Amino acid sequence: MTENSNSSNYYPRPLRHLSSYLSGLVQGRLWLKVLVGMFLGLVTGTLLGPSVGLVEPATGTLIGNWLAFPGQLFLATIQMIVIPLVIASVVRGLAASEDLDQLRKMGLRVTGFFIITTAIAASIGLWVGSLMNPGSMMTGLASTVSAGEGTTTTATMPSVDELPGTLIGLLPGNPLDAMVEGQMLQVVIFSIIVGIALVSMAPEKSRPLLDLLDSLQQVCMTVVRWAMRLAPYAVFGLMAQLTTTIGFQAMMGMASYVVTVLVGLLLLLGLYMLILKLLAGQPPVQFIKDSRDVLLLAFSTSSSAAVMPLSIRTAEDKLGVRPSVSQFVIPLGATINMNGTALYQAVATVFLAQVYGIDLSMGSMALVVAMAVGASIGSPATPGVGIVILAMVLQTVGIPPSGIALIMGVDRILDMCRTAINVTGDLVTCRLMENWSGKRLLDEPVPRKA
Repeated sequence: MTENSNSSNYYPRPLRHLSSYLSGLVQGRLWLKVLVGMFLGLVTGTLLGPSVGLVEPATGTLIGNWLAFPGQLFLATIQMIVIPLVIASVVRGLAASEDLDQLRKMGLRVTGFFIITTAIAASIGLWVGSLMNPGSMMTGLASTVSAGEGTTTTATMPSVDELPGTLIGLLPGNPLDAMVEGQMLQVVIFSIIVGIALVSMAPEKSRPLLDLLDSLQQVCMTVVRWAMRLAPYAVFGLMAQLTTTIGFQAMMGMASYVVTVLVGLLLLLGLYMLILKLLAGQPPVQFIKDSRDVLLLAFSTSSSAAVMPLSIRTAEDKLGVRPSVSQFVIPLGATINMNGTALYQAVATVFLAQVYGIDLSMGSMALVVAMAVGASIGSPATPGVGIVILAMVLQTVGIPPSGIALIMGVDRILDMCRTAINVTGDLVTCRLMENWSGKRLLDEPVPRKA
């Protein structure tokens, strides 16, 4: 019992303290600054772009590229820090578990829940995209995208005889290679193995490494804090660059696509609230109220990894989730739970198929769902990664990846919205796992709700 108490009480505490600065960002209305930056970026890009023509196109592109510099710096900083942050968080979250039996059960339940809900999210996206038919208004725009843009490597599904090798390939033979290449799924598997090994060890043997990982987490969050200062300027610059390139009128023509994605995300949010009410007995309004701060920050930063400490504190303090549950589910969810992204990819695939006049068969739609599930599991929790994954999905079902250029202009605001939905999914899963994981430790009382 002493070992359990040490692992669940001593180690999780520092991670909660990392969230204090993130809470300050919400109180400082970072989300409002981001929205203002987005609006100013649209105005600036419109004035510099082909719609108004105040400057020559080449000059407008040059200015747009320089304006986007803070945005590129923000994205590069978040991408740089995400792998060490995920490693430290997953290992420490696993080490906070009471025992291996609980860990095994919860791991299977969490992973199964994420996979099922991701498949449902992609299906909702296909259904909403087919129902609302946003691409019908854009058929003339496809010709403006050159065929040479957006080339990607063709993705193929492994055959039955290749499956064993593919599964073995998930185990990182060289963890450093996996980190260098950004193979997030391999990084997570490596972290899980290390975390389970630490759970199996005596506390005095595992404590030095856990203390080192605690320091690593704090270093990561310090870098994230620096990056957050750039967020409003990053959104301004990226929106200005994209509007300068594509023009304001073309972006307005994308309104039907944006509305379709937002409707799909709202349906997914409604599904989450229904699951929460039926399976955990939690009132949806109270849940939204409790998690408002972390959802606003996720919207502002477009990165579920960056808001991980605040997500953990919200789960523990406001949703009554044990540290051993929250510190396992949240880091894992930030890596493999990309339901909002899966829905967006499905809508984008249907939209571009409609734009190019390509008829998607039932087999193609099933492949889109499978690809969305598989891609979301191994994708990093960083801004803009959805576009990269989308290129692979489009290539697989025979849609020209160059069509991505059509939707890049509005991707920023959709990225912010789908990240908020991804974080909602992580918190809902935390609440469900708390209900399903059995006993609660005596020294971890449920916070009383007002």
